[in-house]
Amino acid sequence: MLIGIVGKPSSGKSTFFAAATLIDVARASYPFTTIEPNKGMGFIRVECADKDFGVQCNPRSGYCINHQRFVPVEMIDVAGLVPGAHEGKGLGNKFLDDLRQADVLVHVVDISGSTNEKGEAVAMGSHDPIQDVKFLEEELDLWMLGILQNNWSKFVRAPISGKQQLIDSLAQNLSGLGVRPDQLDKALMQTKLMEKKLVDWTPEEQRLFITELRKRSKPIVIAANKMDLPPSAENAKRVREAFPHLSVFACSGEAELTLKKAAKAGLIDYVPGSASFTTLKELSPPQQQGLEYIRKNVLEKLGGTGVQEVLDRTVLNALGYKAIFPGGTKGLTDSQGRTLPDCFLMPGTATTLDFAFKLHTDFGKNFIKAIDVKTKMLLGKDHVLKHRDVIEIVANK
Repeated sequence: MLIGIVGKPSSGKSTFFAAATLIDVARASYPFTTIEPNKGMGFIRVECADKDFGVQCNPRSGYCINHQRFVPVEMIDVAGLVPGAHEGKGLGNKFLDDLRQADVLVHVVDISGSTNEKGEAVAMGSHDPIQDVKFLEEELDLWMLGILQNNWSKFVRAPISGKQQLIDSLAQNLSGLGVRPDQLDKALMQTKLMEKKLVDWTPEEQRLFITELRKRSKPIVIAANKMDLPPSAENAKRVREAFPHLSVFACSGEAELTLKKAAKAGLIDYVPGSASFTTLKELSPPQQQGLEYIRKNVLEKLGGTGVQEVLDRTVLNALGYKAIFPGGTKGLTDSQGRTLPDCFLMPGTATTLDFAFKLHTDFGKNFIKAIDVKTKMLLGKDHVLKHRDVIEIVANK
């Protein structure tokens, strides 16, 4: 999957990205610091299956601390979005093109209201962050609508018979957006346009369909950033009330980045997602002051910086993915002696056969059965997997 980090200029999105990936990126309090997209790996947190077996895992990718498995996910931080992006204003065309393949969007919002719609600094609390959330949805809808309407007159004249051909035709017209057939199917059903000829769709129905499709193909999670500043708590409450269909999570990207850098330097012991840290070395007065500010104004108030929670909820809730561990009933180690070395993130509908193909094409083609390593139960190819399952695949050689 690909997680897109989006937001207007100077909202703190590049700081959020840096905090999630620990990749050095350009960060400044002026618009369009980010021009080329930054790509990197963040991590989502899963309760490791090693806890169920009383062993210690040896991850091949990511890492594990106290039975908390951190599984890598790909992220992209794109140029800041300004109103009119779908018309090419600002770096709009580039921003939107960079997001084509994103599966989910984390919208980093300056919840303190200290930057206007263009990303320019204003008096704290003077800008309404509700407007930021509205304009992102608006720009995405208009961008996708423009793609749909680009060849509409020619597209609707092609003969279409039946549901599958309709879905195939729409998928072809919207190619490049990373839209899946099942998302098109559900959007058509939700808008009651499945049985209506494309040539008869009104402009209002086109927009309605695109909005529904965008919600399914590019779901949005709100990262209410800069939560340590005075107006933020009330603003976050207002945003939640104004957008009940969106998940809104309080966070401070700057606090998370500071803690991770301090941990990397060996100054503190800090596990991402935790609500505390332990000082390991004597700190200078500025370091002590900065970390104490984070402890009192972020960790104690929010129960953490919120960055890890945003990533966890984005993948496990918004996308509905689940973590599946390969294992064996006769042992949990691989040929190199590593215990539970792998953890795969699979879609919520994934079956044992899907998992077999994920491990190796030959496992899928020659699938015989699967075994739930925890319960020793035999599983058929259509069995839908559960979060944190440990699965053994049995296949013909």
